[in-house]
Amino acid sequence: MLTHDELVDLYRTHRKDRVLTVYLNGRATDFAERSAWRRRFEQGVGETRKRLQGAGGEEEATFNKALEHVKGAISGFDQFLPGNGFVAFATPEGLVHASAIRVPMPDLVRWEDGIRVAPYVRALKQERPVVMALVDSRRARIFEYKSGELTEPVSLNAETFLGDLSDINVSKRPTAHSGVRGKTGTDAAQKALGTGSDRMMKQLAEQVRDRMGKSGHLVLGGTSEAVAHIRGALPGNMNGRMIEQTSLRVEMTDSEARDALEKAASELNQRNQEKLLEEVENQAKSGGRGALGAEGVEKALREARVDTLLLSRGFIHANPDYADHLVGAAFEQHAEVEELSLNGASRLDTEGEGIAARLRYTL
Repeated sequence: MLTHDELVDLYRTHRKDRVLTVYLNGRATDFAERSAWRRRFEQGVGETRKRLQGAGGEEEATFNKALEHVKGAISGFDQFLPGNGFVAFATPEGLVHASAIRVPMPDLVRWEDGIRVAPYVRALKQERPVVMALVDSRRARIFEYKSGELTEPVSLNAETFLGDLSDINVSKRPTAHSGVRGKTGTDAAQKALGTGSDRMMKQLAEQVRDRMGKSGHLVLGGTSEAVAHIRGALPGNMNGRMIEQTSLRVEMTDSEARDALEKAASELNQRNQEKLLEEVENQAKSGGRGALGAEGVEKALREARVDTLLLSRGFIHANPDYADHLVGAAFEQHAEVEELSLNGASRLDTEGEGIAARLRYTL
């Protein structure tokens, strides 16, 4: 799967080349649909051949060469595609890129100048790292989610941060009475365990900061006391990238953790999209660094002032060629592109007819 920068580089490198772009929806729940994607692919190829009629033998020959490269990439898939979606870009000279991705893609076959990139924007969210930290007073687990893959690289235990508990704060002196003066062994152990927990929390905070980087999202779960403790150890600038869910438990299975993380990440993404859109709306209406609607956004793209292009999912679906033109123009100036869905998309459709942009500066 491509990162944002890799997709931008491919687009810029091949913008003047004849490229065959193929997107396939690989989602299938019924075994009877196991080869449906191949039928849709062949149908798309047939429609593309019809559009080539009258273009000349050389154009058809270059198309066929690119098509053979794509067919080679999917030849090993006898039944289901390996992911929810599949993407391939090919020129007559060879395969530019081919990969399965976790996000469902629209079925699309296009032979044209440059790579068609707008449908891929939906998949770029998968490259944003999501970290989930589950913690209580004795144990902590860190999960990482990226490109649809869940890993658990870190598991911490408060006991591992303890020193030798033998005779801690215990003083035995000659006396007429049996027993131990001062703190009991249990009291000492409790204090030491608290110290081990504090050290574990500090290590957990460091691990979370390192793994989130500048763009990652964080899901915090566990007991309310432990969550509050770790939250206090994190920088304040993470608030916009963090969601807390104390219903999550340290003892969750990997399957439960994946489901909870995906749900929480989706909620956090929706929240951030709506916040970004509100910011753009306010800036646009006050004459600041925001643009709403096609006219204002196109003007900003021509002037290379776009920092982040916002398109609703419905806008991309209804205007595939125009949306691809806008995304390509944004990539030319290394702008970010966000595809808004659900509430954010509905609001963007109403306020900006499906298109908006956060700007780098005003004129």
